[in-house]
Amino acid sequence: MNAVTADLVIRNGKVVSPDAVIEASIAIKDGRILAIGADSAMPPAKETFDATGLHILPGAIDDHVHFRDPGYPHKEDWESGTAAAAFGGVTCVFDMPNTIPPTGTAEILAAKHEIAAAKAHIDFGLYGLLGDDTIANVPALVDGGVIGFKLYMGNTFGKIPSPDTGATLECFEVVAATGKRISLHAENNDIMERRQKRLMAAGIRDQFAHLAARPPVVAVEAVSRAAILAEWTGARIHVLHISTADELRPLREAKARGVDITGETCPHYLMLSTEDYTRVPGVIAVNPPVREKHNQEPIWQALLDGSIDVIATDHAPHTPEEKTRNDIWTVDCGFPGVETQMPLMLTEVNAGRMTICDYVRMSAYNPARIWGLYPRKGALLPGSDADIAIVDLSRTHAIRDAETQSRSKISPWDGRAVKGLPIHTLVRGRFVMKDRTLVTETKGWGRSVHTIQKMPKPTVRHAEHSMQSITNARS
Repeated sequence: MNAVTADLVIRNGKVVSPDAVIEASIAIKDGRILAIGADSAMPPAKETFDATGLHILPGAIDDHVHFRDPGYPHKEDWESGTAAAAFGGVTCVFDMPNTIPPTGTAEILAAKHEIAAAKAHIDFGLYGLLGDDTIANVPALVDGGVIGFKLYMGNTFGKIPSPDTGATLECFEVVAATGKRISLHAENNDIMERRQKRLMAAGIRDQFAHLAARPPVVAVEAVSRAAILAEWTGARIHVLHISTADELRPLREAKARGVDITGETCPHYLMLSTEDYTRVPGVIAVNPPVREKHNQEPIWQALLDGSIDVIATDHAPHTPEEKTRNDIWTVDCGFPGVETQMPLMLTEVNAGRMTICDYVRMSAYNPARIWGLYPRKGALLPGSDADIAIVDLSRTHAIRDAETQSRSKISPWDGRAVKGLPIHTLVRGRFVMKDRTLVTETKGWGRSVHTIQKMPKPTVRHAEHSMQSITNARS
């Protein structure tokens, strides 16, 4: 019998898993990993690639990006956003629904799938919008292929209406039965709206006013409330962009009670603080805000001890003009991050803050597991998709906004020195970024991962008290 011939063998790299780093080669065939082991054990291959001295990581999965397409192509689109991701060693992204129109119906979802499939260099998932006006659309959105749902408990860019607590409970009830996970912008909208209105009326418009309108209690209350509603309904929830030390307590307590709750944070909450506000006026504005420095260490510890599961970016690009207005209430909140997350975090690996295995756990393994994609994604195992970031941990680099792939050329990272850089990125066995150069022919190579998602069977609680149950019983 003839031996199997691989399409590609990546030779002599340092293969990283959540548990170990091993010297090994990887054989790839038909977009999947065929074998991992000693170079001498690899099958013949059509092509070989020498990774001597480099680390081979499962590509990062960024479960929180805003690629602005459709609706805001001057900020970003699927082509530029996924090019930035490829340069950042990211092989899969989940895009948020606050585009124009918001992704709240099956028809809009289908159109967005077409746009993404035509432009994306890497794989992707799409969130469906969850709110008072879209509860009835949940079954159709699930059938249409959402990766999960996004519920805005607090206001942010796009001004998506925040459902009240009654509507939030009903949203959780309906989605719990589908098994899908709900990502939450967990800030109390009532508190923020009231405080912002008072600040604006008083003529207070500096960048610290944005922070004053969103004190830590808005997150503490929202995480606590969401955890209670999830515990009651059996809904699976994911707390986005954790920014305060205070919200770690309700997160940990909910996990200890057995609530299916996971959490993420972003590099800007780990590495920036209010001390950076005057260094980059307006640029650092983001929802939730970058906070005082004392929040950093507790968030780092929560990420390392597993209380926070995922490192993501909240990649939220805007133009320089939209970021540098004098009135903070008119500044568009957010900035790009999908290209810089891995170099920033690898710099922390080099500094001894965490291990390379820790990084793989929070950037690839955990997101894949949480979203039902493991082991097809987030792993370097036989049978896994060959989604790979090949990084040089010794490579130094200076982040330059003007040189990034995003259409947004403004971020708080401009000029920051990093050590550790993705040099090559593969998606399903194909180079999409090679030698720090985009492989332009891979435009349209990306595909939706909803077809391979396998969430655990749902565990619905208190169904007899659900809105559907009580209204059906009395109709």
